[in-house]
Amino acid sequence: MALHARFTHEIEEGPEGPRVAALFDVDGTLIAGFSAVAFVRDRLLAGRMSPRDIADTLANTIRFQLGRVGFSRLIAATAAWLRDVPERELEELGERIFTRAIAAMIYPESRALVQAHRRRGHTLALVSSATRYQIEPLARELGIPHVLCTQLEVENGRLTGRHVWPTCWGGGKALAARALAREHGIDLSRSYFYTDSDEDLPLLEIVGHPRPTNPNRRLTTIAARRGWPVQRFTARGTPSPVQIVRSTLAIGSILPALVVGAVPGVLNRSRRDMVNFAIATWGEFGTALAGVRLAVRGEEHLWSRRPAVFVFNHQSAIDVLLLCKLLRRDFSGVAKKEARGNPLFGPVFALAGVVFIDRLDRQKAIEALRPAIATLREGTSFVIAPEGTRSTTLRPGPFKKGAFHLAMGARVPIVPIVFRNALDALPKHGLVIRPATVDVVVHPPIPTDDWTLDTLDRRIAEVRALFLDTLERFDAPVA
Repeated sequence: MALHARFTHEIEEGPEGPRVAALFDVDGTLIAGFSAVAFVRDRLLAGRMSPRDIADTLANTIRFQLGRVGFSRLIAATAAWLRDVPERELEELGERIFTRAIAAMIYPESRALVQAHRRRGHTLALVSSATRYQIEPLARELGIPHVLCTQLEVENGRLTGRHVWPTCWGGGKALAARALAREHGIDLSRSYFYTDSDEDLPLLEIVGHPRPTNPNRRLTTIAARRGWPVQRFTARGTPSPVQIVRSTLAIGSILPALVVGAVPGVLNRSRRDMVNFAIATWGEFGTALAGVRLAVRGEEHLWSRRPAVFVFNHQSAIDVLLLCKLLRRDFSGVAKKEARGNPLFGPVFALAGVVFIDRLDRQKAIEALRPAIATLREGTSFVIAPEGTRSTTLRPGPFKKGAFHLAMGARVPIVPIVFRNALDALPKHGLVIRPATVDVVVHPPIPTDDWTLDTLDRRIAEVRALFLDTLERFDAPVA
């Protein structure tokens, strides 16, 4: 987390224990954007908002921004068009929108702040004017146990169209924080509050460490007048022109890497030499152009037993570039069949011997992998994401069996590669790579000689548990 040390230093040097609270606003503070926008967009596209609902929502939002109506009036209008909606439907909607949109909006800097406070044993809470349906999935992802938010009234499992007073906005946030402090023995005079909005002044004024974060214009002025330290995050939100250019150069550098690789390939009449040189060149130049560094522990395990099946937790589209920098030569991979149609990467993957599989047809996928066993026995390693698809969060999804069948069939070891935070550089659905330091742990090779079909499920579970344990205890030494 070297890039975020300037945000976490004071926490790591400060007091510890649960009497200190770390309170976080959500929109504009933990995430780049507004969670409510994603909810309205989903309901609009699903046809669940009538023209009148749309008009009323727009009108009330404009009035609120102009200061003509208060937050309670705005939330009342929102609650009204949710009348009689099953609460379970909103909970499912919240989970779906978090996965599709909000997970990719989390600032890596804010994630680092939360982790720093957790390491100090502080009491963590979200304090947001949003509803729990919008922010509870975010709280679970970040490991924040307390959610102080605006409540909508529910009777018999359905929304009534009314909200619960007081709302968690302005002075309501201060009331909620005081209640949390009374219940858990928190000393607010030693606690932190992070927010982007001057509307949160009532809570900023009662904590010992007010921390304006990505502050709006008025809060910036107030912070300067009161001597409050301001911090701004840049790893999400609208990318800068420099970041766009760097991303374009990083991805596009695969073409000159192939041209350079063609020289030893032609001289030695070897496609493998060409691919190896191109892979190593793209890995070095692509990551440098993007501003992405790798902090690797256990690097020796990348070379100690080859050929091998390297398995990694698939967080980001940049994983391919990172793997090229890590593995450098004599490997191929597995990709979804749709990647074959990519005009840039499809031909390159095919040249490198990548196996394209149909993720929706298990039998075809197994058949496509069978020739890879011979390739492994001939000395070329394979790299596979056992999840089968990218995760939207840091937690790996369920592991499929293909990589493990492949290792068993070729009698080669499994080598786990754990990416801690590739999402910092490029989240799922992201288009622009942001500068980041990606932490990596490479575990020792796991022999598969004594694996059997009867024990395969247990073996896969053990490997996945290794990934989970590494992600949860990333500071622990590697065996």
